[in-house]
Amino acid sequence: MLKRLSPKYFSSNVRCIYHLSRIKDISVGKHKDGDKIQLKGWVKTIRKMKDNVFLDLNDGSCATNFQLALSKSLLRETAYGSSVDVCGTLERTAKNQQELKVDKLRELGKCPLSEGYPFYPKKSYAPDYIRNYLHLRPQNSTISSTLRVRHHAVKCFTNHLEKEGFFQMHTPIITSNDCEGAGEAFLVKPASRQLLQMISKKDVPLEERYFDGPSFLTVSGQLHLEALAHGLGKVYSFGPTFRAENCKSPIHLSEFYMLELEEAFLDSLEELSNRIESLVKSATKSLLDVAVEDVALVREKSTTFTIEESFAWLEKPFPRISFREAINVLQQNKSKLKGTIQPENGINKEQELFLVHHFQSPVFVLSWPKLIKSFYMRECEHDSDLVDALDFLVPHVGELAGGSIRENNYSKLEARLPDHDSLRWYLELRKFGSITTGGFGLGLERYLSWVLNVHNVKDVIAFPRWAHNCAM
Repeated sequence: MLKRLSPKYFSSNVRCIYHLSRIKDISVGKHKDGDKIQLKGWVKTIRKMKDNVFLDLNDGSCATNFQLALSKSLLRETAYGSSVDVCGTLERTAKNQQELKVDKLRELGKCPLSEGYPFYPKKSYAPDYIRNYLHLRPQNSTISSTLRVRHHAVKCFTNHLEKEGFFQMHTPIITSNDCEGAGEAFLVKPASRQLLQMISKKDVPLEERYFDGPSFLTVSGQLHLEALAHGLGKVYSFGPTFRAENCKSPIHLSEFYMLELEEAFLDSLEELSNRIESLVKSATKSLLDVAVEDVALVREKSTTFTIEESFAWLEKPFPRISFREAINVLQQNKSKLKGTIQPENGINKEQELFLVHHFQSPVFVLSWPKLIKSFYMRECEHDSDLVDALDFLVPHVGELAGGSIRENNYSKLEARLPDHDSLRWYLELRKFGSITTGGFGLGLERYLSWVLNVHNVKDVIAFPRWAHNCAM
């Protein structure tokens, strides 16, 4: 009597004959016609002909679906969405395209559409609908392309900064300060009340006993990066930040990722603007080199502009204007704006987008009023009512990055410090070997929303969090 072979035996022995590969490797020419290949992935379409069946397979490695040709006898009950393990030989179609002539097909997991699967073949769905199924939406081709672009974008940013001599740092997620001072921080405390009672300390409120004071999820790693820059010179972080906002805006999240950079001895807004412009252009050019197929797939859902037209800004210098010049441009065009212009409140999103449209380019707005900017920004040498701060505005999202030269005058910083107890250490940086530093924060989700022309940042992060929404 023949012994029944387990799937594990089947899989290991298949690898002795067939080379386990991925669709991306085939698409870039790593395999030639006649090679015996094993692929694993998900069925995206099925086309049944008289004698044969054609499946389009995707394994997540790239945007391309790969055609499988097989006899009807091999298909059995395999349907759209099923996961499969296939083995066969690479051949050419009549149109000179590669396909896999399947010798063996094993279904790994069924996908019963009738039991509640939310995505049907050859149907398009609105982002709001897809967002209801965060655990399944990576199976949507647009979302999977978006997430691959996100991966490559992070790599392109970090590669550029490494070439420029920056060190990547891990700033704390739990912190004792609210960097922006806007009161938008999440309070951190243990879930166990029993633990808090066990570590009780005289004169410390119960809610603050774990760290002997209030602690928060970070809203920015900037202050810690400044401390690191005082010893390492050029540093950056690329981590999650958190804001407790009751906001349904398409450009806001409660948890998002921010590229934050701090550079020692950087002394002017011109240098800082150049740093941001160089980073954005270099990273985007690299992104288009490695992920243009995914970028194009996502963009085609919302625009008819070609890649070349959409990224013409890569070859143009970005204008730099002062805050006062920006207000003058807005005042001269107020009939084209819906809202009122209130310089004492800054520049709102409608006005940001108008400035970008007016200059037909991403644009830097420099030298902002001190009263509407943060305590750590350096007072302008030529005008004490202004600070050396900038906002970098881009199409579609408005503010992409904000930065400044940091105040390194001990007395001036001390006068503006919002909390002397928790920020005493920050003031001491101006006491021991003080230097000028400058830096900025750039929102990854906003960057992706811009380059992919996606209208809501909730659709460029795998598991978005916002007020009343923390699924999974």
